[in-house]
Parts: sequence; C-alpha cells; structure tokens
Amino acid sequence: MTEGRSCPLAYRYQPASLCGQSTPVTEDVLYVIGGLYGNPFALDEIERMALAEERQGLSVKLVFNGDFNWFNASDELFREINNRVLSHTASLGNVDYELSTPSVGAGCGCAYPDFVDQGVVERSNQIMGKLQDVAGAHPDIQKRLASLPRYHCLLFGGLKILVLHGDPESLAGWGLAHESFAAGNGQQVEEWFRASGADVMAATHTCLPVLWAGDVDGRSCAVVNNGSAGMGNLRADPRGLITRISRTAAEVEPVAGIVAGELCVDLVPVDYDLNAWLAQFDRLWPAGTPAALSYRERVLGGASLTSADLVFPPVL
Repeated sequence: MTEGRSCPLAYRYQPASLCGQSTPVTEDVLYVIGGLYGNPFALDEIERMALAEERQGLSVKLVFNGDFNWFNASDELFREINNRVLSHTASLGNVDYELSTPSVGAGCGCAYPDFVDQGVVERSNQIMGKLQDVAGAHPDIQKRLASLPRYHCLLFGGLKILVLHGDPESLAGWGLAHESFAAGNGQQVEEWFRASGADVMAATHTCLPVLWAGDVDGRSCAVVNNGSAGMGNLRADPRGLITRISRTAAEVEPVAGIVAGELCVDLVPVDYDLNAWLAQFDRLWPAGTPAALSYRERVLGGASLTSADLVFPPVL
C-alpha cells in the first residue's frame, strides 16, 4: 500500500448492501455536511442557517458525512468539533476513520488518484500524523468515532437518499468526484444506482462540488457532492457549501440546484466568518506547515470552478 494513494480493505463495501435498510427522515429539511475540516466558524454558520429555517417553521436534520476533522489540530478544538458534530447524525470519512482506527500504511487514507500531485499526498500524510497525535490524547472521542457507520440510507420525500463519503464502493473512492464526471463516468454511476437502489447519492471526500441528474432504466436519479463545507469551492469565493434537500426552496440562494422527484437538491453556501477562521488557522498551521502549503490559498480564495461548472450533463 502506498501511503495516501491506496486505501485499506476495511474501507470497501458492496453497492448492493448500501440501501438494504433505510431510516425515515421526519424533518422538513435535510442538511448533508461533508468536509467541515475542523472549521468551527463554518459550523457556527450552519447551525445559524438551520435555526433561521426553524424560525420559519421548518424542522432541520443535520447529517455529517465525514471529514469533519482535519485542521483542528489542538486539544481544545479537537474536542469542540467532535462533541458538536457527534450530537447530530454522523458517519465516517477517511480522516475520522484514521483518527479512530489507524491503518498501517494508509497515511491520510485519502486514496488520491494519479492526477493529484505527490507533494499534496505527502503533506496530507503529515497533517494526518499531527492530528493522530492530538486524537491519541482523547480516547473517549476515538471510541465514539470508531462506533460511527460508514454510510446512511435515509428515506425522505419518498426517495432513498444514500449519504456516503467517497463512492458506492469505498469510503475513500473518487467515483463521484468532479474529475470523474468530467471524464465521462456516467455508465459507472448508472451501474451504482442499479445495484444500490438509491434515488439520490449525497457524497463528499473529493473537495470539489458536483450535481448530476440522469435517467436510470426509467428512474430519475441524482448525485450531489458538496465539495467542502469548511473551505471555499468556487473561484474567488471562500464560502463553504453544504447539500440542502427539501420540498421547500432554500431561503439562502443556492449556487446550483437540481430537482429529484418532489425534492429540491441544492448546493447552499456557508458564509462563515473568514477572518476569524483564518486567524485560528494561521495559529494552528503557520506558514511553511503542510496545511498552510496545501490549503491556505484555497481557504482565502476558494477553488477554480464557477457555478456553471458544477452541473452534469453540462447545461448548454
């Protein structure tokens, strides 16, 4: 196993097993929150958004689908993030898995594909090493993380919403990544919908957002990947993104959205206090550290995509 490039066998699962049982959602709105990456100010804003919806008479369910840890490399922030997240419904990402149950040779557990620069891979392994040192001082949190599932199948609006981290074959899979859709992986995605029986797949892990809608044997299906809740996803835009699923339109204007059955599936921005987070980020990860080299520019200025780049098939 090449550290950071491959993933442990424990990350693997069979698509046909993912929606064997489903849990009904009784709330009006579902937030799927992937890639919080230890950002407490993004979490503050997400909770504020949910409260605003509740004041409008809508109940909101928060579901965290992994990698809520990453930059929170201090004892205080590690405990804060995990205690707050684990008060809601949560499932594992590769980061959280490697903090609870480290795998020999996995490194960060990201399973980075070949198009990711080796320097990024090595720095991610170093970030993981530092975070594992912090986590080791909190065995109670590690035990709680180890008890989390790797995915959830939720029954909402008459549809099966498969909430997972990577893709339907692996906790760290890249099959639902923006790069995979850009390369034309529609056939593989359709096979996963057939095997799983899901109507909507809500993923994260791969850091760039995606919306896909397609017909699978006469059944309308959709994929949503929120990229990152805790750092920017669009060009010159430092806001995070979460997935919002509901019969009602979002009060906050989404950056992109599609319709699945009677549900609106939207990518909604998380306009958190960037200055406060940047100050804390710089204290935890000063210039020259792995996280600063890999992520500070993105925290400050977002990624390379525009909202028009998010939807597949492309709108012509």
